[in-house]
Amino acid sequence: MSRPTEIAYQYIKEKILNGTLKPAQKLTEIQLTQEIGVSRSTIKKALLKLEQENLVTIEDNKGATIKSFTLEEVLNYLEIREVLEGLIARSAARNITAADLDKLKIILEQMKLFLNNNEFDKYSEQNKEFHAVIYQLASNRPAVDIITIIRTQLIRYQFRTILVPGRKDLSFAEHMTIYEALREHNEDQAELAIKRHVASVRKVVEQNYHYLV
Repeated sequence: MSRPTEIAYQYIKEKILNGTLKPAQKLTEIQLTQEIGVSRSTIKKALLKLEQENLVTIEDNKGATIKSFTLEEVLNYLEIREVLEGLIARSAARNITAADLDKLKIILEQMKLFLNNNEFDKYSEQNKEFHAVIYQLASNRPAVDIITIIRTQLIRYQFRTILVPGRKDLSFAEHMTIYEALREHNEDQAELAIKRHVASVRKVVEQNYHYLV
């Protein structure tokens, strides 16, 4: 991917993931060329890359539209993620080191601080880092690749789940439970804890879907 295409791709992707560009919103190539300062052919290449990641849909003579997932699709993705996260957690429990546990502990301390300050965007970033440490420990790399795709597609929904009343404290408690299982190198408990965490997210999405979209 050329440098201009990478810039355009990252620019559009960020706006999709942070919610600036909404599901089902039409994208105008001419407007994007003016905003980003690249050629129209570069925008087309960037949109094709985003289509490959299932973040936009492109139709002949209609252009590109931000991908909109139905509730059923979102729940299906989370169900897949729940199973794969369990596999990865088992692997992480086997492979985790004292240094890795120290990283997770520091991340949890930051998560708690950001929650107390109602800095939910920063909490979500640390949440992402928490899971990234676990993914790095997994021996099943294809599972990590699939989860990464799913998380990218659903991040705009999952970011807003933290705003649902009562969810922030439950989310932090779930991460603490995952940490404790990993600290004990308990594969069964690590798998159970992370699957319960994803199942909890799925339940929140199911009950609050119209608020989250």
